[in-house]
Amino acid sequence: MKIRIKFKKFGVMKFIGHLDIMRYFQNAMRRADIDIAYSEGFSPHQIMSFAAPLGVGITSDGEYLDIEVNSTKSSADAVRALNEAMVEGVQVVSYIRLPDQAKTAMSIVAAADYHVFYKENYKVPLSTEEFRMKLKEFYEEPAEILITKKTKKSEKIMDLKQLVYDFRIKEENGKPYFYIKVCTGSTDNVKPELVLEAFYQSLGLEFTENAFQIHRLDVYAAGDLSLGEMGEEIE
Repeated sequence: MKIRIKFKKFGVMKFIGHLDIMRYFQNAMRRADIDIAYSEGFSPHQIMSFAAPLGVGITSDGEYLDIEVNSTKSSADAVRALNEAMVEGVQVVSYIRLPDQAKTAMSIVAAADYHVFYKENYKVPLSTEEFRMKLKEFYEEPAEILITKKTKKSEKIMDLKQLVYDFRIKEENGKPYFYIKVCTGSTDNVKPELVLEAFYQSLGLEFTENAFQIHRLDVYAAGDLSLGEMGEEIE
């Protein structure tokens, strides 16, 4: 039986990397008495995969992992048992059964959206309205936004216009922040930091990554369907 688990990651747990989160959940499955299935062979391991793991320092309301189980509790009981095994900074939100033919979350991820806030001790260079005017020139009006994406081994020219699905300026308590929805997956994977850096460069401003707190809202498959909407609760 295939199960998809949605969880939040916040507080000090944002500093824990993906490999440690994976080991953490492996231990949590045992503590919560989840009847998880194991692979066969000389070194059996829990059948578990994560969708689009977060970078260190990023918080999230929408993280997903898929597991296979031999038998299962109800969704409500499984969520309760898992949260009793969690530490502060990780909260399980849902536990749903997937169709037997469902692909793993890892293989179907197509997009993710984020809020990007200024940290308290960093100066906001423009007002909300000024940012909105500049965003129109940078994102809304041009037919393409060409940037050079650098990796450890190479550089490539890419068109952000095709890979950024939404980019807006919002405001909270008189302070602007950014909403960014980007292509996410194994082929084209765009980080919100890259988009914001390109925007800053268009403004002639220096981009400092440490000035921002990034918060992921959710992860989506093709067709703009949240990964958490692809199964059903277990009674």
